[in-house]
Amino acid sequence: MQKSPFLKLSFLSVCLIGFIDCSQSQTPPSQSSTAIYEFGSTPIWQDEFNDSGKPDVKKWSYDLGGDGWGNHELENYTDKSENARVENGNLIIEARKESSGKQNYSSARLVTKGKGDFLYGKFEIRAKLPLGRGTWPAIWMLFSQENYGNKGWPDNGEIDIMEHVGFDQNHIHGNIHTKAFNHVLKTNKGGDTLLTDASTAFHTYICEWTPGYVSIGIDGKEYFRFNKESGYSWEQWPYDKSFHLILNMAVGGDWGGQKGVDDSIFPQKMEVDYVRVYPLVEKK
Repeated sequence: MQKSPFLKLSFLSVCLIGFIDCSQSQTPPSQSSTAIYEFGSTPIWQDEFNDSGKPDVKKWSYDLGGDGWGNHELENYTDKSENARVENGNLIIEARKESSGKQNYSSARLVTKGKGDFLYGKFEIRAKLPLGRGTWPAIWMLFSQENYGNKGWPDNGEIDIMEHVGFDQNHIHGNIHTKAFNHVLKTNKGGDTLLTDASTAFHTYICEWTPGYVSIGIDGKEYFRFNKESGYSWEQWPYDKSFHLILNMAVGGDWGGQKGVDDSIFPQKMEVDYVRVYPLVEKK
């Protein structure tokens, strides 16, 4: 999901392979061409959304506001329970047709920055998506360190684990964005796959991130892979530092609103059953 270039993110240091602890640092796995990467079987970070009420403040913060977020989006992001709450074992992110801030829609955008920052790992998010023209839900990752190029987007990278636009109901998209590969230059790398029941059933959206590749899939089936090629520098591959997770539902925007917004569909929800992050293990 292409995002605002005005995001300001802080530097965090690596504690262990996959999870970031601000108090210590450790050398990440080597980038050997012969390395075989695997992932641990026990999550190093997770939220099962078992406790009703507002999302766990130890794990989630909110991005707030309605300035369009770099994509001319139409929602105002709030921290209200009407827009983000846990109920019946699921996180609910709900977009509503209502006056909110300077916008005519409200929604929520949850982030793990500073509470869950990761360098490599396997990310599994089980979710059911909204339905209707004008919705634009996303499960994605953004840099937690801003030490490349313009100190912001796209130079410091983005990984889109799942994007869906309501006017194209049966397709799920996965993308990466970097200085060299991004939608502004029309060079972004990505893929899409057919999924006819994304809004009626839960599916597990997966990203595997290693020093050598980023892989995106659904229910254990990969449909897009971006490899670190020989000679790549940070312009092509900024994926050697910590990133954090973001869950949000936009309304309208440059992509989600390409065919307008159907106001009759609201409110609409993205429901998330769990978020699990598994550590990277390197085998020689």
